[in-house]
Amino acid sequence: MELEYSSEERLRREAAADRLHQIADELSRQNEVSFEREGRRFTVQVPDEVNFKFEVEIDDEESEVEIELTW
Repeated sequence: MELEYSSEERLRREAAADRLHQIADELSRQNEVSFEREGRRFTVQVPDEVNFKFEVEIDDEESEVEIELTW
């Protein structure tokens, strides 16, 4: 089964940090990340080693920090 999921929402900085903490906690405790979509729960298993990408883009009108994990 192939699945692609993307979401975007506007959050307060603190809420975004909470979301990142939740993802980090799942990775460190359970070696998985879970999310719900259309009433169904999906779990993505994450191996012990991953590729970590950190990217920053800054310009006059908008800045972006992108974090990507792949395996």
